Amino acid sequence: MSVTKIEVELNKQKEFIDIVKKHKGILYKVITMYCADYNDRKDLEQDILIQIWKSLDTYDDNYALTTWLYRISMNVAISNHRKTFKKKSNTTRINGDLLEFTSNSDVNERSYQQDVLYRLLNELNKFDKALMFLYLEDKDYEVIADVLGITKTNVATKISRIKNKWKQQLSQQKQ
Repeated sequence: MSVTKIEVELNKQKEFIDIVKKHKGILYKVITMYCADYNDRKDLEQDILIQIWKSLDTYDDNYALTTWLYRISMNVAISNHRKTFKKKSNTTRINGDLLEFTSNSDVNERSYQQDVLYRLLNELNKFDKALMFLYLEDKDYEVIADVLGITKTNVATKISRIKNKWKQQLSQQKQ
């Protein structure tokens, strides 16, 4: 018995929902790192979910699913930041409640150290911000290099430079 087009679509939909539910923490972290405003987070969430859906058929299981999700979500987040115009009205609405953002209190309940870290991250350019986010997520250099499309040596160099810059900034604040 052959599989119908409807069955294929239903299987894809189930796989999509399972992936998003299982890995919503990754998506949540990327979204909150790039957007402080609740409405902006919801817009970015929708854009990321759309891109994951569109890319699902091209996922190569030779790579870790989490690496693939980081790559998609970070590329969408960076692209979203570069946009100078509002989204066109012809976008398709996806159930945006899959990640279940609670409220702006998520951002307000951060500790002082987290606030300092977010401030330092927000001062970085979009690429370095993505790099340090993955580093702070304890991803190894190989994964970071794969997600960002650079060499492991370049990852190490950039992280070292950013950490040194941050040390200088923090020591100047203490003076």
